[in-house]
Amino acid sequence: MKKIVLIVTLSFNALLFAQNYTEYETGNTTDISTNHQAGICLMGGASENNEAMVWFLNKADGGDVLVLRASGDDGYNDYFYSELGVSLNSVTTFVIHNEAGAIDPDVLQKVVNAEAIWFAGGDQWDYVSYFKDNAMETTLNEYINDKHGVIGGTSAGMAIMGESYFAAQYGTLDSDVALNNPYHPRVTLGYNDFLQVPFMQGVVTDTHFADRDRQGRISVFMARFIQDNDARSFGIACNEYTAVCIEPDGKAYVYGEYPDYPEFAYFLQSNCVAEYTPEVLQEGTPVTWNRNQGAIKVYKVPGMVGGPNYFDLSDWETGIGGSWENWFIENGNFNMEAGVNPDCASLAVTGEQTNSNPIAIYPNPFTDRIFIDSTMPLNAVSLYDILGKEIKVEVQDNWKIDTSLLSTGLYILKLKTEEGQQTFKILKK
Repeated sequence: MKKIVLIVTLSFNALLFAQNYTEYETGNTTDISTNHQAGICLMGGASENNEAMVWFLNKADGGDVLVLRASGDDGYNDYFYSELGVSLNSVTTFVIHNEAGAIDPDVLQKVVNAEAIWFAGGDQWDYVSYFKDNAMETTLNEYINDKHGVIGGTSAGMAIMGESYFAAQYGTLDSDVALNNPYHPRVTLGYNDFLQVPFMQGVVTDTHFADRDRQGRISVFMARFIQDNDARSFGIACNEYTAVCIEPDGKAYVYGEYPDYPEFAYFLQSNCVAEYTPEVLQEGTPVTWNRNQGAIKVYKVPGMVGGPNYFDLSDWETGIGGSWENWFIENGNFNMEAGVNPDCASLAVTGEQTNSNPIAIYPNPFTDRIFIDSTMPLNAVSLYDILGKEIKVEVQDNWKIDTSLLSTGLYILKLKTEEGQQTFKILKK
């Protein structure tokens, strides 16, 4: 009788363990290490773009690919392993059923060993509730930022890639609902508390974009970020069948089949002017974020075969093959029209002193150091990256700043004097 009870108990425990996740393996089960590369692949939903998937898989350099999902089955295994012509050691899919499955030691070890990680579509709230604030979150961020492995996702998998993200805790959200009440219970947003993906600081992503008329809701997400975080906001969105592949230098290449299909990616930013905040953003009230019909600057890029068109996320200004648009909201009504580059000229600095500007910043562009020459006393010096995140710097004698550890790209330098504050845009080569 005792043996029967023991057998039943062991079987029950095994069943509970199996319910935490389901594993599918294809290829060699012995782990290998390769000269993998970093990168980010964002896909707008529906079926995958094969060229973008080849780009993603090639980053693994023949290593092990891990697919994480919260529903579905092994649909990616054969597709990745044998249908795209990329040689891989293995493809493993984990269908995670709960948080216990996400933090299982065997699952976490596969994350550590992977050379490429892909998040499938589904419900992003599953990913947030299963992966956030636990060992899975920590392990994923170590994979991204310490191992520098390529990461990507489609639909819900893309939705969690931004520093800011729509959690969908209470289900999906229509643009009309968000535009007429930016603090509606369905507008569930997270800020800087989940995945830390390069070039995604201050960025919220959206998918199935024009296909589901989501331009209005991402505009509200960005408006909320500004009000909730007191910083400029950014966004990346993709139509269905469209992919954005981001190289380590920040160039985001767009893949699709335009002009045969309306496959576009959108790179959004709050206009870089002094007054960029929403005029009206409060609970139960339609949004107004107009700012002279230029609240949001959008670079719309057609995805084409071969991915020739791109936008540079290292400066959020440079692009090839796209066109600029202005987006704005007036009393809950979303609008878009043709536009021009963001109006950042007011932040530029020539490096020369004049009577009207007694401060000079040089050299610009700079490399290892910058110098500040001022005819008036300076009270404070602050440096920010293009996304508005402050960077700690040490101001040395003679107002010299060591910039040798900074990455290439645009920066904002703010100087406080007794007469107020001056702001300069500077570029590291």
